[in-house]
Amino acid sequence: MAHPPLADVPIRSATDLTRRWSTLLHPTLFSARSLWLAWFDNDGRMLPLVVPIDELPRQPDRGTLRGLLSVHDTVVEQTGVGEGHLALALCRPGNAACTDEDAEWADSLEAELDNMIDGTWSLHLAAAGHVVPVVPPPPWGCSVTAG
Repeated sequence: MAHPPLADVPIRSATDLTRRWSTLLHPTLFSARSLWLAWFDNDGRMLPLVVPIDELPRQPDRGTLRGLLSVHDTVVEQTGVGEGHLALALCRPGNAACTDEDAEWADSLEAELDNMIDGTWSLHLAAAGHVVPVVPPPPWGCSVTAG
């Protein structure tokens, strides 16, 4: 039996999103740090676009965060996804326990994204064969607007 493309299977929960990242990033073993971006519309359908940002610094910096916002703004403008959901996955070598550096990324993303994007966002950590939520999405299907 043929399976529908991932973009046609809507995400309905935080667990669904974690499973989607596990599928997209398989195998979840990384030799370098990167941040992956994916977008979902209000119906939970994923845009057929996933953007990795490679050579990610250990600690967030203004230039990287501005670049991330620029990529996001371009995708939203060109696709019309609007107030959907920006899903991010921080991928790195090492074990899947959240480190101080991971927490710093989460805090910096929160400071930038909460007031700068329409819609919602989340952050997962992918390492050592595991994907775990760091900043889970709001309940799926809720029309939550950041800001």
